[in-house]
Amino acid sequence: MGKKEWVTAEIKGHKVVVFSKTYCPYCKKAKDALKGIGLTDYTLYELDERDDGAAVQDALQEITGGRTVPRVFVGGDFIGGGDDTARLANNGELAKKLKAVGAL
Repeated sequence: MGKKEWVTAEIKGHKVVVFSKTYCPYCKKAKDALKGIGLTDYTLYELDERDDGAAVQDALQEITGGRTVPRVFVGGDFIGGGDDTARLANNGELAKKLKAVGAL
């Protein structure tokens, strides 16, 4: 299985998936937004701790059109990065999306 296939399977196989890096402030913003609305159980990949992190980012670029992190997926849909996730949390849309997929 190639990286793109693996990434796609992970996105489809979990309600919420976050591709992140441990030191990234935008990644922290996205994770804090999820935590702030009560979501603590989600699939998290810290790409800077993986040997294949760069290949995963390449696959994310093919899938989403961007390779920066975070890349946040809810119910198989790409919802954006740190600013997008925080904005959706603040306006109530993130909680709606999470409830719709049974994650919250």
